[in-house]
Amino acid sequence: MPTVPTTRPLQSTRTLLLGIWSHLSHRRRIQLCLLLIVMLASGVAELLSLGAALPFLAVLNEPLQLWQQPLIQHLASRVRIASASQLVMPVTLIFATASLLAALVRLANLWLNARLAAAVGSDLSCEAYRRTLYQPYTVHIQRNSAAVITATTTQIELTVVALRTLLQLITSVVVGVGLLAGLFVIDSAVAFGALALFGTAYVLLAAKARGQLRSNGLKIAEASSHRLKALNEGLGAIRDVLLNGSQSIHLQIYREADRPQRQLQAENYFFGAFPRYVLEALAMVAIAILGGLLVLQRGTGLSVIPLLGTLALGFQRLLPALQQIYSGWAQLKGYNAAIQDVLAMLNQPLPLEVFGVKALPLREGIRLDSVSFSYEPHKTNVLQGLDLEILPGERIGLIGSSGSGKSTTLDLLMGLLLPSNGRVMVDGLDLHDLEHPERLAAWRTSIAHVPQSVYLADRSIAENIAFGVPRRQIDLGLVKQAAAQAQIASFIEESSQGYESHVGERGIRLSGGQRQRIGIARAIYKQARVLIFDEATSALDHETEESVMNAINGLSRELTVILVAHRLTTVERCDRVIRLSQGLKVADGPPQQVLANSYH
Repeated sequence: MPTVPTTRPLQSTRTLLLGIWSHLSHRRRIQLCLLLIVMLASGVAELLSLGAALPFLAVLNEPLQLWQQPLIQHLASRVRIASASQLVMPVTLIFATASLLAALVRLANLWLNARLAAAVGSDLSCEAYRRTLYQPYTVHIQRNSAAVITATTTQIELTVVALRTLLQLITSVVVGVGLLAGLFVIDSAVAFGALALFGTAYVLLAAKARGQLRSNGLKIAEASSHRLKALNEGLGAIRDVLLNGSQSIHLQIYREADRPQRQLQAENYFFGAFPRYVLEALAMVAIAILGGLLVLQRGTGLSVIPLLGTLALGFQRLLPALQQIYSGWAQLKGYNAAIQDVLAMLNQPLPLEVFGVKALPLREGIRLDSVSFSYEPHKTNVLQGLDLEILPGERIGLIGSSGSGKSTTLDLLMGLLLPSNGRVMVDGLDLHDLEHPERLAAWRTSIAHVPQSVYLADRSIAENIAFGVPRRQIDLGLVKQAAAQAQIASFIEESSQGYESHVGERGIRLSGGQRQRIGIARAIYKQARVLIFDEATSALDHETEESVMNAINGLSRELTVILVAHRLTTVERCDRVIRLSQGLKVADGPPQQVLANSYH
């Protein structure tokens, strides 16, 4: 199962771009093909603009010489132009129109490039996030969240920039070919010389910079992940940071990730931009030499000016196109690592989609049949041949010391983990039967889970209780009922905004006990068949815990409740208590019997 970021070494730019292409929708591929037509129009427009420059400069310099051309006289007779002096205005208009048309086509091309790159970026970002959300729980617990967030945000953004750069590069290639075609028509020797001079220069520069750009791109991707990790660690533990006065330490950790990244980005920018200034100066020298040679070859400067002016205009447009091709190539090399991280997310396998599943009605019970589990191959099993049975409607207490396997057992019961050996059975059916993937989805729908640390979104209390339900579909009556059963309704209704009160990021505006009770209300709101409380009352004081436990015990006996607790008093009123030790079941029976042995 792939993780993020991807393993190295980096793949080639061509391979990565083909990988991105394979993930584009049919619609986006058609749009890209249509965009190629606009790119070709850009090249044609530049060719027409350059072609119009020669007669324009000729008519300004020596209109009679242009008038003597048979083609010009033939065209002039059709529009009733009778003398050379009358050529100035129409030729000027043609040149101005061609220049404006070329600019408009380039602008349209630029706008379409940006829009399409943004659309493709949104598609890729949503698909990467979708595939990440659907990964098995085992994949999520092995990942670093900072790397996942970086790949989903920063690396996607860099991939969008890379796509936009690629489209601009293709446009520049088309425009460059059009300009070169025009220069070859005007003077093939000069055009060939320019191509040899500037093309060789850029190829040599590219060969020199290629390895450094790839290396820098890899380092930038890694530094970006480290930077986000530093932010998460510093802000996530801000209370401890303030108490310990360790701001400078966390700042230094952030600086060590941030500064190298920006320096490498600056280095890549320099590699992409510096040839422009060198070759612009070289081009001016080449034009000066060319002008001198043309005068020596053809005599008077007057006859040379139109040709030299047109060639200079062609070079003035060709050089930026060549520079964009080179800088685009350089940027793509620098983005290879980011694209590879994005592809790793896009290539994550998806489970078979199951639609319209309904919660499983628990009739016979849940059974762990000789279940063993290890988080990594060739590691010691966390559970070792565990046999366990829970009947419908039972209140089960699960106890044991830290590391005894309680949380792993819960994850197996909820279908989040796949046993290394043995089977998890629901109503006598294997929960992980590959021929019935809908069974696992239906079972998960049947379960509500209250963890020891409840996650709360920075939204209203009502939205947190009805977590995962669209705002417009929230049943406020059911929200209030769940809050009352979780013993938190009075607190909510006494606040100024009631159920619309916002809890802050991760519920920072609430106490630990309040967060826990909202988590319990969330589980009740789901109206699941099985309620699992994993140390869910650990943050509550004794009086509140007593009230919450009374509410839990007052729930319908059709519900199956599993309680994991360190405090033995929490499970005293359960039907059965199961004690685990080192992945084995060492006791299972009435609370008085099991707890009496536990106290000893």
